[in-house]
Amino acid sequence: MSQQYPQNQQPQGWGQQPPQWGGQPPAPKKSNAGKAVGFSCLGIVGLVVVLGVAGVMLGDTDTGSDTGSDGVLEVTASPSEGAAKEKAPEAEAPKGAEGDVKITGCEVMDGTGWPKADVLITNRSSKKSNYIVSVEFVDASGKRLGDAMAASNNVAPEQEVEVDAQSLDKVEGKVTCKVTKVTRYAS
Repeated sequence: MSQQYPQNQQPQGWGQQPPQWGGQPPAPKKSNAGKAVGFSCLGIVGLVVVLGVAGVMLGDTDTGSDTGSDGVLEVTASPSEGAAKEKAPEAEAPKGAEGDVKITGCEVMDGTGWPKADVLITNRSSKKSNYIVSVEFVDASGKRLGDAMAASNNVAPEQEVEVDAQSLDKVEGKVTCKVTKVTRYAS
């Protein structure tokens, strides 16, 4: 004997029954979770970019170039042939970021022929700062032979940091190391 149920009532525990009279089952609802996660990530990246730009614009940036001869050294291509001699400063030490940087050594590396400048950074500002120093290597006639960069981050006020500016350009003869630009900004 089979039991008959009214058309709109299903027995319990039998799960979803196919629709009556040949209709299609309803399509499952789509989730928008992927879109929500994607837009959230995009928003976070956008916020980080905006904060970074605002930080750079509002930060303490001091850029300049060293036009004096303070701390300029000359050295022959082989350090064993002659000792480096420091030129006497012709002018007062530069102010601002340029005054924080001094070349303490200038040499051409044996074996590679690459020029290297030893750079001393002394943070004379009142804030912890980051430095980017550009150095150029020139011959006796003033011809540029190469250039290099040195950088140091999170230098505390009155802290001294020694960094190297190494060029990968092979040079020969006398070389002069000169600081061409110093960028200092608050960390």
